[in-house]
Amino acid sequence: MSDLFDLDTMTPAEAAAELERLSLEIAEHNRRYHEDDAPTVTDAEFDALRRRNEAIEARFPDLVRADTPSRKVGSAPSAKFAKIRHAVPMLSLDNAFADEDVADFARRVRRFLGLSEDAKLAITAEPKIDGLSLSLRYEKGRLVSAATRGDGQVGEDVTANARTLDDIPGELTGFSPEIFEVRGEVYMTHADFAALNARLLAEAGEGAEGEGEGARKARQFANPRNAAAGSLRQKDATVTKSRPLRFFAYAWGQTSELPGETQSEVVAALQAMGFQTNAVPQNGRTEPLMRRLETVDGLIEHYRRIEAERASLGYDIDGVVYKVDDLEQQRELGFVSRAPRWAIAHKFSAEQATTVVEEIVINVGRTGKLAPLAKLRPVTVGGVVVSNVTLHNEDYVAGRDADGQPIRGGRDIRIGDTVVIQRAGDVIPQVVDVVIEKRPDGAEPFLYPDHCPICGSKAEREINPRTGRLDSVRRCTAAMTCPAQAKEGLKHFVSRNAFDIEGLGGTFVEELFDAGLARQPADLFRMEFDRLRDVIEARRRALSEARRQAEGKAEPAKPAKRNETTKAIDNLLGAIEARKTVSLDRFIFALGIPEIGEASAKALARHFDDVRALIGGVDAAERGRPGEDWAELSSLNTIGGVTFERLMTVDEAKLNDTEWKPLRDGELGLKANQRVALRERYGEEGEGLVEALRRAKAGAPGDAFLRLTRDGDIGTVATLSLIHFFAEAHNREAVEALLDAGVSTTNERAAPPPASSPVRDKIVVFTGTLEKMTRGEAKERAEALGAKVSGSVSKKTDLVVAGPGAGSKLVDAQKHGVKVISEDEWLAMIG
Repeated sequence: MSDLFDLDTMTPAEAAAELERLSLEIAEHNRRYHEDDAPTVTDAEFDALRRRNEAIEARFPDLVRADTPSRKVGSAPSAKFAKIRHAVPMLSLDNAFADEDVADFARRVRRFLGLSEDAKLAITAEPKIDGLSLSLRYEKGRLVSAATRGDGQVGEDVTANARTLDDIPGELTGFSPEIFEVRGEVYMTHADFAALNARLLAEAGEGAEGEGEGARKARQFANPRNAAAGSLRQKDATVTKSRPLRFFAYAWGQTSELPGETQSEVVAALQAMGFQTNAVPQNGRTEPLMRRLETVDGLIEHYRRIEAERASLGYDIDGVVYKVDDLEQQRELGFVSRAPRWAIAHKFSAEQATTVVEEIVINVGRTGKLAPLAKLRPVTVGGVVVSNVTLHNEDYVAGRDADGQPIRGGRDIRIGDTVVIQRAGDVIPQVVDVVIEKRPDGAEPFLYPDHCPICGSKAEREINPRTGRLDSVRRCTAAMTCPAQAKEGLKHFVSRNAFDIEGLGGTFVEELFDAGLARQPADLFRMEFDRLRDVIEARRRALSEARRQAEGKAEPAKPAKRNETTKAIDNLLGAIEARKTVSLDRFIFALGIPEIGEASAKALARHFDDVRALIGGVDAAERGRPGEDWAELSSLNTIGGVTFERLMTVDEAKLNDTEWKPLRDGELGLKANQRVALRERYGEEGEGLVEALRRAKAGAPGDAFLRLTRDGDIGTVATLSLIHFFAEAHNREAVEALLDAGVSTTNERAAPPPASSPVRDKIVVFTGTLEKMTRGEAKERAEALGAKVSGSVSKKTDLVVAGPGAGSKLVDAQKHGVKVISEDEWLAMIG
């Protein structure tokens, strides 16, 4: 949600209203994070809410609420656990987000202690582990209880669960005072997290043919922190024992005696007692991660070093914690509200992280596109573990185009490169930079294949009709005879916005394809019970075996009960039968025709009654297809419909005038960017443009072609793609096979939007979490009212509807000055 009022002009009434909203919203996010282990916003977004709350409180101190988030820690402990009251509260830390914040922290400490600028002040710096805080109470060296942070005063009793962790000793070594509370973080490594999620997916897959792939994947954990918290906070300690949890010790609570006089001395003693700490070598390191430093520059330098090596640690950290080293000085500094004065957390950017490209692979999509994918050393970005990132296309990887010229946005990415990954809000992860100085010696440019890695057919780059240049995309020329294209096309066919067949997730479709049961869409509607049973039983055996191996069990997996398999098959066949009739736009979208998305599929459904009429219309458009010059010129980048029509009406006398220079003559009324595009394609003076205009006029299209191209949701490129698709005999045969299998379509054309609609012809963007409707419902309702729903924000956007957790789109809206409203305001607007 956007900030409702400008801070500089905010009135007391507005401040009180926003403080109430922030209090409720922050409390709900705390509950989701600490109690449910399922946050719905990133750390950066949550921190922004807290900072906003604190800024308003600083400006209106008389309006600070009794339930203010600035004085709270964590969330109330869950009712499913017994409670333990902390003898010493488990507080949180204040955050620093910039180098200047760290310098301010050091100045505040010196001022409070009365130290001059040249007096020594030792401060420790160590990674901030992103896990679940835990307090372990030892009495006479023996572990007696373990408690989560809870609300800082009272935590959950997880003693039995904590005893199952190998990193938590039952007895202390060497130092055994009357009372000693060790505090630290329960966490999970990236490798263990990936293995756990694979195991959970295998377990969810058994007997789950009746639910979609997305539903099974929803049972997995989003990131290692959630996995660690969810695994420790189990009612059954045997479940916790089966999970790969680890523990770092870095602090203490109540103690009857301390084994040192400084932070660094006590942390070193924790390691001697039997704990893992950041003060000793980890994962093959030759030096400790915790450092004792005496200058702000030294702290910042260590922060930069840890940030750069973040990806190599093998577990998640989200910043660096600075603590005054001298314990006597810590006691003198004391605490304020929810945090100590003697410590601060310097947070990393939640949207960026540095990692290493371990491999570049080529995937073949349903349209034959050879898509490069970087396999990364796993790293958490914006609350999500990223191990793969799309590299867009061949030129992006090479950093140069087909002519060897540097391209804007190109990266020159090589295997072994250290790269900066960005994920802002709901944006797909992307490579934003390559750290050239860390490139390994001998790293060679990636050699892009010129043959399909799946079927071996030639892979070519065609001329892009929009630009007249070699396309950046390389495609397999084997079309639907290529197994990868056929398999991906089948997965697209059953996807949510296409036929949406319940129980047919992507993995299951692959298995049906590999078993020969479904090689084209029509096969899905012809599957027989007995052959389907064989596939499902084989699938269950494989999943059970994977689960058995993951758990280290020796006994063989038990066969599935026959009645369970029968029920699963009946459910699946019933779901397939129920989808034999779909709307025409879904049918068109499901075919996976290049350039035909949901919007163009709906537009085509407005033009044609059914599939037969569509095919007839495309055939008519093909007969009225224009010449290549007309198609190229009409699709050229920056040349819109109005400009193209003006070009097509140029007088014949002009075309025959050898002195006419169209790109110098002002009669065409071209904009600067249009002149540039035409010069790049037809030459500096435009002589080539004169010939192109003459040929384009001679090859003008027929009415059936123009009927489609003049629809703003279809256009020339999509129309040509339709023609190309139905010109391929095997594509036409696949569509006919669907009709022969009993598939039919409905076409209830939407009523025109009411003239009184407040959003008619408006461009609307939805972002964040919608709480009173799904994103699909919101889009459908907006389009019914005449709005155009876009997936991105630009200066042309009229309205952004923002729910909790809104990310980069909200930032873009504020940058472009686009109006932002809440979901409730949207519902009130549309009635």
